[in-house]
Amino acid sequence: MEFEKLNGLKRTHKCACITKEDIGKEVVVMGFTDSVRNLGGLIFINIRDISGVIQTVYSTDDAEMYEKAAKVRGEYVIAVVGKVAARDKAVINPNMKTGEIEIIAKELRILSAAKTPPFYIVENSDVKEELRLQYRYLDLRRPDMQRRMLLRSQVAKIVRDYYEENGFIEIETPILVKSTPEGARDYLVPSRVRNGCFYALPQSPQQYKQLLMLSGMDRYFQIAKCFRDEDLRADRQPEFTQIDLEMSFVDEDDVMTVNEGLLKRVFKEVKGIDLETPFLRMPYAEAMDRFGSDKPDTRFGLEITDISKVVEGCGFGVFTGALEAGGSVRAINAKGLGDQISRKNIDALGEFVKTYKAKGLAWIKVNPDGVQSPIAKFFEKDRLNAILKATDAKENDVIFIVADKNSVVYASLGALRLEIAKRYNLIDNSKYNFLWVTDFPLLEYDEEEKRYVAMHHPFTAPKDEDLELLDTDPGKVRAKAYDIILNGVELGGGSMRIYNSDLQQKMFEVIGLPAEEIEARFGFLIDAFKYGAPPHGGMAYGFDRMLMLLDGCDSIRDVIAFPKVQNASELMTNAPDVVDAKQLEELGIAIVKSEE
Repeated sequence: MEFEKLNGLKRTHKCACITKEDIGKEVVVMGFTDSVRNLGGLIFINIRDISGVIQTVYSTDDAEMYEKAAKVRGEYVIAVVGKVAARDKAVINPNMKTGEIEIIAKELRILSAAKTPPFYIVENSDVKEELRLQYRYLDLRRPDMQRRMLLRSQVAKIVRDYYEENGFIEIETPILVKSTPEGARDYLVPSRVRNGCFYALPQSPQQYKQLLMLSGMDRYFQIAKCFRDEDLRADRQPEFTQIDLEMSFVDEDDVMTVNEGLLKRVFKEVKGIDLETPFLRMPYAEAMDRFGSDKPDTRFGLEITDISKVVEGCGFGVFTGALEAGGSVRAINAKGLGDQISRKNIDALGEFVKTYKAKGLAWIKVNPDGVQSPIAKFFEKDRLNAILKATDAKENDVIFIVADKNSVVYASLGALRLEIAKRYNLIDNSKYNFLWVTDFPLLEYDEEEKRYVAMHHPFTAPKDEDLELLDTDPGKVRAKAYDIILNGVELGGGSMRIYNSDLQQKMFEVIGLPAEEIEARFGFLIDAFKYGAPPHGGMAYGFDRMLMLLDGCDSIRDVIAFPKVQNASELMTNAPDVVDAKQLEELGIAIVKSEE
């Protein structure tokens, strides 16, 4: 088939931008063939572009054009010149934005033919994700995917407009940076001109944005590409985008307030929702005690209750053993679910918590005729009643109890409350519950490495009142850190930064970095502080996560044009792939094959 050229033909309208006001006008539309219906004597071709779909009509009155229209198949790229007309009332399509009009074609050009696609280009396709990603350029033609790309562009513009209105400067920081492997693994890039040396791709612009504050830039932001060589989940990618910002001469309240303003703007313009500010703030310790998580979903109850004091000295070995080992005994009350949670369901939930290292799940069901529980026999009546009172248990409630070290209790009960809420439809998906989690521990102890590591990163400032604990009890030092949580998802996080060279040096020492390593990795930063550093702090949002939540997707892959899959590969281009031996030779690299 010979394909035609535009030869100066110009598109006058996008397909779905034509309205009833254009009836009688001559228009030119171009796009992909969405569908073809040949009724014998009349052919209807729906043409689709990023704005939507419009129907074009061809009749035997123009035999040559009719014959050409009969050759058109799905996904052909065509240009149509014609006059806008009103559809007959009997054939109005209320499900189409342009369902009241059509274009009576006077010229048709076939610009490009197309093979039959491996799946239908339709909204909300149920095709396997692997096939969609292999043919991502086709998947991106689907209307729901195109809306997500438009949403991405819209939110990026809102972000830029908001920060610029609030005195921020957009500055790009380098992509090829120095490797400072604290946290996730770096992606490394070999240097051709300095064989044996490597750049890293940035996990965040952290050090550069701090240096921008030392440079007097005052307020910086960037929509930045970042890279982490880590195992993937539904809300993680090896390369991702974050909204990054830093501010000078501020405290935590200033950073949180300006960013509440951003979220308020985004949700108003995108969702039409007026968020109430200021958002709830909750210390880390409270979040863990109540929800077992530092990113609590507050759209439902099932809060955790500490019953350690109630069961202390009860004689039940599982509980007393946990308490003697320095752990705790905690419970959640699945209120009103007793008639829905069967013994089989309870056993399944018991297996569920074991995946979070819990040794088991104790339970007490309050029935109309009394208490049902395999552990009831270990408690006298008063003690059992005390447990029911502590958990506010009433008829038809089910209490679930885990006893272990605190980290296991929090992790297992925190996951259990989410699992119960999902299984029994306790979550109101129309809610958008924001909160700040604050006062994180500055450090956490790494059992494998036998040293403290930074919970966020080693540039986070400790709370002033906890400074002296750095020498005596580092594990109790709280950080000037804050995470923004939306419906149980960490949307972003940040902190006030260390801006004193002596304190930064001490922080590196507390996390066990030797002096020579501190100098090699971070000497430039410590030296920079000696030339005058303003108090500063900032944060970063996961841009992809934000879009995922705004659109109600299950995975960030659906809001990224060309995402990676579980093994960090891209199915469309087959990246990563082998490279030529000559390229490796120039880089001074030899590939050593590992034995199976």
